[in-house]
Amino acid sequence: MSEQNVLRKEISLGGRTLTLETGRVAKQAGGAVLVRYGDTVVLVTATMSKNPREGIDFFPLTVDYEERHYAVGKIPGGFIKREGRPSEKATLSARLIDRPIRPLFNKKLRNEVQVIATVLSVDQSCAPEITAMIGASAALHISNIPFQGPIGGVIVGRVDGEFVINPTIEQHEKSEMHLVVAGTKDAVMMVEAGANEVPEDIMLDGIMFGHEVAKEIVQFIEQFRAEALAMGLAKEKIEVVEPEIDPALEEKVSELADERYTEAIRRCARERMPKKEREAFLEEVAEGLVADLTQDYSEEELAEKLPVIKELIHAQEKKVMRRMIIEEKVRIDGRAINEVRPISVEVGILPRTHGTGLFTRGQTQILSVATLGRISEEQILDGLEAEDTKRYMHHYNFPPYSTGETKMMRSPGRREIGHGALAERALVPVLPAEEEFPYTIRVVSEALESNGSTSMGSVCGSTLALMDAGVKIKAPVSGVAMGLIKEDDNFIVLTDIQGIEDALGDMDFKVAGTARGVTALQMDIKIPGITKEVFRQALAQAHEGRMHILNKMLEVISEPRKEISPYAPAIISMQIDPDKIRDVIGPGGKIIKRIVDETGADIDIEDDGRIFISAVNREAGKKAMEYIEKLTRDVEPGEILSGRVVKVTDFGAFVEVVPGIMGMQGKEGLVHISQLAYNRVEKVEDVVKEGDVITVKVLGYDDMGRLKLSKKDAMEPPEGYEEEKRRFKKGSRKPRTGGRRFQ
Repeated sequence: MSEQNVLRKEISLGGRTLTLETGRVAKQAGGAVLVRYGDTVVLVTATMSKNPREGIDFFPLTVDYEERHYAVGKIPGGFIKREGRPSEKATLSARLIDRPIRPLFNKKLRNEVQVIATVLSVDQSCAPEITAMIGASAALHISNIPFQGPIGGVIVGRVDGEFVINPTIEQHEKSEMHLVVAGTKDAVMMVEAGANEVPEDIMLDGIMFGHEVAKEIVQFIEQFRAEALAMGLAKEKIEVVEPEIDPALEEKVSELADERYTEAIRRCARERMPKKEREAFLEEVAEGLVADLTQDYSEEELAEKLPVIKELIHAQEKKVMRRMIIEEKVRIDGRAINEVRPISVEVGILPRTHGTGLFTRGQTQILSVATLGRISEEQILDGLEAEDTKRYMHHYNFPPYSTGETKMMRSPGRREIGHGALAERALVPVLPAEEEFPYTIRVVSEALESNGSTSMGSVCGSTLALMDAGVKIKAPVSGVAMGLIKEDDNFIVLTDIQGIEDALGDMDFKVAGTARGVTALQMDIKIPGITKEVFRQALAQAHEGRMHILNKMLEVISEPRKEISPYAPAIISMQIDPDKIRDVIGPGGKIIKRIVDETGADIDIEDDGRIFISAVNREAGKKAMEYIEKLTRDVEPGEILSGRVVKVTDFGAFVEVVPGIMGMQGKEGLVHISQLAYNRVEKVEDVVKEGDVITVKVLGYDDMGRLKLSKKDAMEPPEGYEEEKRRFKKGSRKPRTGGRRFQ
């Protein structure tokens, strides 16, 4: 294809060049953009089906993030040498793109829309997920899909007190936060962050800093679409045709439903109805409305009108609930706007696990279980990221019984993976370093009951489980979910939202952290963006809520256990000279295998000479350590040691100063005949015999690395020895043959 039919535009982003290109590849897709950022290259396509899907009441959007191992010059691991199911990072990246774009589609659209980001090349200093997010925005914008964007997205770091856009690998290692901000030209659409206890005001400044750069990207994409249209490389947007509703019917439903729902919600708040009881009651209200509104219809009219009536009733329920919060500050469960539900905390409830925490907040209940394992049990990552292992794993399960439902049990979905990753991000900053606590740590959070924010419940439950397991965390972490009801310029921020407030509200804003600051943050919204004032209010209320929850937790367990569970492996760490690793392993691994077989301990050896010995039986671990110390012990010049004579020769005796273990040879050195005694020795056997235990002094090593020992220097000299030695040195003649020799 000729050059004039290909559009390329560049912008500087974080000190590197970002390039958008269309018209060269994937031309049959609805919109296709090849994005290059540094040496990271991602192809993003956006395509919409020709016809709407029948029989659905939601917008069918799918975002896929496809990793290709060739992008980092790797061949996939395992027996099947091709990419299979998405990695955890790929799933999280797909969610990262989905969340800011989903609110910008017309909710009445029923055509399937699919966004596919294929990662073709990766420069680790130029994040492929952000590159893909910008590409998705551009591909949607130049397509015919009715997308109310574009959006821009960046990563914000903070190094030495300064905010940094899209940190490089070196900057990321020094950064105290990893903040992803996405937004339109008017407002922020999505925020996700992990941080090292960063105060709320700094986090807010980081969000606003990132949004300013995101607005520049939005303007760049708008210019890209304008030029693409002029070149015939972009399409005009289609219009969403919404079904017409009879105004008279709409008014009748609105009037009747408004009255009944107002009364019903006030009763729910007054009586503080539990979730299931409230759901049954509101369902009765809806059924009564349907019955009263359809009693005059024939069967044919009913078939046509019933779906519309039900939709109008649901819309009115949402409207009434939102109005009562805005105007009367009445929540459906009777709580104040900033009130947290009742909290119950328990620890150590499972007898054989290493640590457990049961956290209940209202009708949300999480059981978190911590397991401690050997360093070698860390997770091996087979993805495109720079890291290849993970020492801390947080897994989240959401069984159907938690909401009183029955569903097919399947492997973890995007929601489960996302919630687990959020809780993991919240807790990683407070975990002890590997040198201080040499364990691999896995926490599993089971959602036993769900009525709002099980992810933040998982953070709280997992903090309890870690402390119960004796993990020396730097500070306890708690979390809370904030909601938003916004009507025109009026808004109310809700603390500790429950399920119905999440479903009918405008925001789900989750904040986790310690008393010092934020460790994780995630925001999803359903409206076209929120402002700085909303963020400020939400962060302030979240801090208040987090501290209330944290104090309830600390009343039950105020610090980590002094000792780990007796069922957890005790791990002893030690450091040896890397050159001595071969001494521990032995030929063909024979020595280390003997140690493991005899002691029952597990031994992990790192290339840098670190050794981790793990055993549930503490004595077995100590015994294995003693064996390794003997195998790797350095005998230093000047040491006085006790050793056994293992061989006698004409020129001296070989003495074993470090005993062998399990039939393996120890460390031996030679005591030369001249070093056996202060007087002249004619025959070695006159002083020592094989099997004798003698005391020797280490003289050093010869040119071939052999140990030199002295029995003489380990003894007190005989009386008069020093005087005679001095007298001899003053004379000029040599000692007589057969006389004393002085060394």
